[in-house]
Amino acid sequence: MISKLIGTGVAMVTPFHKDGSIDFKSYKKLINSLIANKVDYLVPMGTTGESVALSKEEKKTIFEFTAQTVAARVPLVAGIGGNNTLEVIENLKSFDKKGYTAILSVAPYYNKPNQEGIVKHYQMLAKNAPLPIILYNVPGRTGTNMSVETTLRLAKEKNIAGIKEASGNMDQIMSILKHKPKEFMVISGDDALTLPLIALGANGVISVVANAWPKDYAQMVRLALKGDFEKARKLHFKLTDIINLLFVDGSPGGIKAALKIKGICEDYVRLPLANVNDSVFKKIKEAIANY
Repeated sequence: MISKLIGTGVAMVTPFHKDGSIDFKSYKKLINSLIANKVDYLVPMGTTGESVALSKEEKKTIFEFTAQTVAARVPLVAGIGGNNTLEVIENLKSFDKKGYTAILSVAPYYNKPNQEGIVKHYQMLAKNAPLPIILYNVPGRTGTNMSVETTLRLAKEKNIAGIKEASGNMDQIMSILKHKPKEFMVISGDDALTLPLIALGANGVISVVANAWPKDYAQMVRLALKGDFEKARKLHFKLTDIINLLFVDGSPGGIKAALKIKGICEDYVRLPLANVNDSVFKKIKEAIANY
């Protein structure tokens, strides 16, 4: 088990200027805010970071800038995935692992591989990755679900350390938790389900909402991991409506709207994404005012 990654990881947004270029000043501000509010680790270039809309060169710059800014204050997990296995392997081989603990790699999307294809894809990545791989199952985005059997097969691979589970299927996740090897990590990929998943044995979360509410969300996770569910529930229910609101009109549009209102960064996104509509923005603003 990669014990450094127990608790709250943050799937970081990538702030942009109006012209679409990366806003490194705001990105540094976000990093320092998250660390100051005691999140456990950071995850640049995941889905929330709009990784599929950034060039290879931009991703390299983001990885290096993140490592330099964090300066080993918290662990880092790099988002490196895709639907072209050979290209992902190439990206893994060229990745500068300095400052990083693991690699989060999303299941292949669009191609819709069968379960055997998913297994072979990850086996190839595991053989070529410079750091342990965390699987990422998010069928709502990839179009294909990684079955329990597939996850448990991959859990036995030498360089595969865990899974970020965002299927939303409690029966599936419970089965993984029940049958997994002891050291294999299960990490929540759904902010709203983190508390019940920790109660069932999950190791924490890679969170979207924690970009803007790092202190309360990380505290909720810490309390749950300690078994203090009475206090954890209070924070969970305090955050539930906000979590739901952030995904009403797309992510990361929702969380970027919250960060804009809180003065962390602007809410610019890259096409084909667009900002949340005015009605949702107003509701997020009201939720922040009343929090």
